[in-house]
Amino acid sequence: MKYAISPDRSASALRAKSFAVLLICVAVANLGWLGCGVKSIPIPPEAARPEKILNLEAASSKSGIRLAWNRPEDYAGGEKMRDLGSFTIARSGADGPYQKIGEIPVDDAGRFQVQRTFTYMDNATELGSTYRYQVISNTTDGYHSEPSNTVTIVRKVPKPPPNPENFVLPTPTPLR
Repeated sequence: MKYAISPDRSASALRAKSFAVLLICVAVANLGWLGCGVKSIPIPPEAARPEKILNLEAASSKSGIRLAWNRPEDYAGGEKMRDLGSFTIARSGADGPYQKIGEIPVDDAGRFQVQRTFTYMDNATELGSTYRYQVISNTTDGYHSEPSNTVTIVRKVPKPPPNPENFVLPTPTPLR
């Protein structure tokens, strides 16, 4: 006995197969699109951290020790830095271990002009004591630079500026 297939059934089966093929094609295309990202050479973590600060300076003042340094411009790998997030300030006694004493946030990302020089005032120092300082740069994604150059300073009261009332000109000596 022959079975007759109605034209409506064969058309709906064909539409179902076509729809299934279309769904598979769309799924494969989506997988290809999702897998497509920025293709670049992987960067090792040590190249993605900020370059080391090399110009940390310290000076005594009436209220403490003033630190100053310049902003790092590049990553350790040589690329231009775009995501500087903060600086960590560390202090040590004469020969003791370094301890974090402060953090300075950097919030000038996206500005036309960025801050080039940073300062920090350490008011928790004692006269006559010796201190060592280092600064570490941090990116917004959590990469940290190597510690900066170390500065060592003895806290002293700075000399007062010359006073016009009691300033004495040095006596000139004749040349021989």
